[in-house]
Amino acid sequence: MLRRLLVSAAMAGAVLVAPVAASAPAHAAVQAHASVSCYKRSGNHWNCITPGAYCPREARNRYGYAKVTKKRYKCSEYSNHQWRWKRA
Repeated sequence: MLRRLLVSAAMAGAVLVAPVAASAPAHAAVQAHASVSCYKRSGNHWNCITPGAYCPREARNRYGYAKVTKKRYKCSEYSNHQWRWKRA
């Protein structure tokens, strides 16, 4: 009897949790798409960059402003020949 009750409770819990877990990846995909659409060139600088992220070839040696903090970053080449947004 106790075993049947535990199994029923576990199944009911799984039903309640499953819809939330299924919607999480979709929500993350929407957020990722929104952040990509924000990343754009505006004259000689870039808007909505992510600090430390790789920067495109067109942004090399140019400045950008972080999406969240609005601080200024420069697309700089590191010693390993990777171009990333570095605090200016």
